[in-house]
Amino acid sequence: MSLTLWPVTGVREVRPGDDLVDLLLGRLDEPLRDGDVVVVTSKVVSKALGLVTTGDRETVIERETVRVVARRGSTRIVRNRAGLTMAAAGVDASNTTPGTVLTLPDDPDATAYDLWRALRRRAGVEIGLVLSDTAGRAWRRGQTDIAIGSAGLKVMNSLSGTQDSYGNALHVTEPAVADEIAGAAELVAGKTSNTPFVVVRGLPRHWVGDHWTTAGTGARDLLRPEDEDLFGLGARDAVEAVLTESRPAGFSPAGDGAADRVHELAAPDEDLVAVTHAEGTFHVTPLGGGAAAMVEAGRVAERLRIGAAAYRLEVEVEVRTTLTAGR
Repeated sequence: MSLTLWPVTGVREVRPGDDLVDLLLGRLDEPLRDGDVVVVTSKVVSKALGLVTTGDRETVIERETVRVVARRGSTRIVRNRAGLTMAAAGVDASNTTPGTVLTLPDDPDATAYDLWRALRRRAGVEIGLVLSDTAGRAWRRGQTDIAIGSAGLKVMNSLSGTQDSYGNALHVTEPAVADEIAGAAELVAGKTSNTPFVVVRGLPRHWVGDHWTTAGTGARDLLRPEDEDLFGLGARDAVEAVLTESRPAGFSPAGDGAADRVHELAAPDEDLVAVTHAEGTFHVTPLGGGAAAMVEAGRVAERLRIGAAAYRLEVEVEVRTTLTAGR
């Protein structure tokens, strides 16, 4: 595969109500072709849709936040209303009039679809469209652009069931095509050149077209579901969540063996307490009549509650008040 990318330059400042398709077609150096993909930055989409807010940025971030994933000082990584996990909920104060901030569309795929449909009709060719925004990576420094919305494009290329060049079976290899296109387009457009559109040419023809506009084929398909998310909370935030919330968000549902794992994490001193689990309840029983057994029972009960919250295990924890003389 050989790709060609070029920026669409000379686009004026976008204002609320602007026709983005008209702005794009009016600045193209050559006509679009079947199979081309147009990458549009979310910033100009937000401006055209009038998603420009004046006032306190922190208040806007709070409004756009569904839940906090991680917090360090003033930095917040949150899940926003579009289902994206981003710094500051994707609220952007750059490349906009001082004193204003931009918010993202609530449904980026629907926005991308509307743009794609209008552009496809007016250009008269079969194209794909990616709506891009900038995001950080949990394990790496720096940022890259990702696809937050898409239409007319195969967003992932699953290689499951195929083999590599050595004959090894591939099971989970799934290149994120739309994200890779968005990242490549950002290299071409840059951050400070007022270049809201990039054309990408050379993708396999069957990756582009209206057959990729059915339900489940947009960029939302790239979002990892909550029950598959191994990093739904930051490390400190996970501790805070299980200490302060009875049913904290951000944890995967309990799987097989969860109760045994919670029991193991409680690490009871078996010379001082007995722990049993039956019918959705952990029973913690002090052994003997000493104060040490009672203190250990309280410690183990609290660890059981914390472990159950972390594993989203629906259980009760009881400390039996009747002391037993033996085990």
